[in-house]
Amino acid sequence: MSRYTKSSYRKSRRLGFSTLETGEELAKKPYAPGQHGNKRGKKLSDYGVQLQEKQKVRFMYGLSEKQFKKTFDIAGKMKGVHGENLLKLLESRLDNITYRMGLSTTRRGARQLVNHGHITVNGKKVDIPSYICKPGDIIAVKESDKEMAIIKSSLEALSKRVDFVNFDDAKMEGTYIRYPERNELNADIKESLIVEFYNR
Repeated sequence: MSRYTKSSYRKSRRLGFSTLETGEELAKKPYAPGQHGNKRGKKLSDYGVQLQEKQKVRFMYGLSEKQFKKTFDIAGKMKGVHGENLLKLLESRLDNITYRMGLSTTRRGARQLVNHGHITVNGKKVDIPSYICKPGDIIAVKESDKEMAIIKSSLEALSKRVDFVNFDDAKMEGTYIRYPERNELNADIKESLIVEFYNR
């Protein structure tokens, strides 16, 4: 299955979950899209609940099914809790770190910045959004792109950063300080259901 590129609002309403993590998609219409969206009350099976949880996280980070499953398998080989390791890997993706630092207002926009070669890691251009950053890595805007209006407007719109990254607005560079703790990530995600889905 290819990556979902249509309306994020529609997908969030279908899942009943803010994939943008802002809640604005559900503010006006907190029900599924379509003519009968606000009348549906069908109870999901255990499989349906697990599938929905997996889709919530997959769409939130903007991965294809193949990418998501590959990340899940890598997380299973790491020490610690499988589900939490999955979230740590997803948060360590370069496009996500770029988003967390405030260089874009959305993960989709951050992915585009990386794809177009505007971001460097430890001084070297990296244009692969799925690149896994390690604690201590320095992520920066390429020297020739520091005056980009879209980046500056994103930084101005940012109200708060997560504690596991820092960013110097003057230098246009930041550091991935450490892996995030589970309590710093979205509390509405039930990663254990994703593990159950793939291990069924």
